[in-house]
Amino acid sequence: MSRLDASNVLLAREIIARYPRPKSAMIPLLHLSQQQNGHVTNEAMEHIAELIGVTPAEVLGTCSFYEMFKREPVGRYMVNICTNISCQLLGGEELLHHAEETLGIKPGGTTEDGLFTLEDVECIAACTEAPCLQINYRYENRVSLGRFDEIIAEVRGGKRADVPTHGTLARIRQHIDPDRLAGIEPPEVAGVPPWFASRQDEAKEETA
Repeated sequence: MSRLDASNVLLAREIIARYPRPKSAMIPLLHLSQQQNGHVTNEAMEHIAELIGVTPAEVLGTCSFYEMFKREPVGRYMVNICTNISCQLLGGEELLHHAEETLGIKPGGTTEDGLFTLEDVECIAACTEAPCLQINYRYENRVSLGRFDEIIAEVRGGKRADVPTHGTLARIRQHIDPDRLAGIEPPEVAGVPPWFASRQDEAKEETA
C-alpha cells in the first residue's frame, strides 16, 4: 500500500497533534511512511501533504533533501560503508570492495533476494572507530573483512534482533496522552510573541 494505511493515519494524526503547526510533523510522517512501505512513495508524499496542509512539492523538497529517505525500493537492510578520510586511511575502501564481492552488487545496488542494499556513504561521525559501517543506521565499528562476513551471516540467519528492517526507527513508539501535550498552540494564538520578536522586545528595553 502506497498511501498511509488506516492505522498509520490515526498515528499520523496523533503525531501532528504534538506540534503548534501541522507542517512541523512532516519529517516524522515521512519516517512513518518509510516504515510502512520500506521507502517513501509519491502517493505517500501526496497523502502527507493532505494531512498537514502543504503542497506535495513541499513534501518532496524535504524528502529529497535527506539521504535517509529512499524514494525507490531498497533492500530490507541498508549497508552503509563509510569511505571518508579516517575510514579510508584505515581500510574503508578495502571494506567496500570486499562488500561488493561478498554481496555481488555495486554501491546503489540490491541483492537479488531483496535483502541487502549497499551504499558508499559520507562520514557517519564515528571517525575514532574506523573503519565503520551501518546496518539500517545501527553502527558497527572497527569492522574487519572477516567481521563484515560475520555480520552478513548473522543478518541472513536472523541472529540480529537488534537491527530491525529498513524504515523502522525504534521498536517502542512514543505516545503522549492528549492531556499532557504542552506548547501545541501557534505563538500568535497563544498570545506569546515568536522567539525572535520577543528578543527584539528585550533589545528595545535594554536600549531604552
